[in-house]
Amino acid sequence: MLPRSDGQRRVRRFGPAQRLVHRTTAWLALVCVAGAACLYLPPLAELVGRRRLVVTVHEWSGLLLPVPFLLGLASSAFRADLRRLNRFGPHDRQWLRAALRRERGARPAGKFNAGQKAYAGWLAGAVLVMLGTGLLMWFTGLAPLVWRTGATFVHDWLALALVVVLAGHIGKALADPEARRGMRTGSVGREWAAREHPLWEHEER
Repeated sequence: MLPRSDGQRRVRRFGPAQRLVHRTTAWLALVCVAGAACLYLPPLAELVGRRRLVVTVHEWSGLLLPVPFLLGLASSAFRADLRRLNRFGPHDRQWLRAALRRERGARPAGKFNAGQKAYAGWLAGAVLVMLGTGLLMWFTGLAPLVWRTGATFVHDWLALALVVVLAGHIGKALADPEARRGMRTGSVGREWAAREHPLWEHEER
């Protein structure tokens, strides 16, 4: 059976640890992206000023980005969700095929659908690459000039890709109020869970 929450009609989706990790990571990412925008877009740079302060805020928000994830590993519920995100089965391939063909039906999913799993994996890799290239740009003595030039190129273009992907993530969240409610309060409607994640109740932790 699906886990129960505050009544028969609600299902516990996320505990305090998952919600706190998500919220803290989201705020750090927002600060990091806003700082980058102020550094790269002249109108914003002129409006905000204080470039050195903006650089410092951008650097430290980027450096702290993996910290909520690392602290979240102390939670067994968070680790269980990571195991779910790390599993990719036949039903996930079916979900992706249906999504690519824009077919509304036949999209089986456990607690996380294949799109969420792909997004989480891509984002984890992107954050590590951004962290590595950012450190090379920050500490100029770590590598020769040609490495730092390559790091700057990768950092800038991956940052643009991240903005696009994060905008897509936010757009999907805005289009699904019940999913947002699940992240905000920790529980979702039982009907929504059965419709959007029909394999959840049969999924191993």
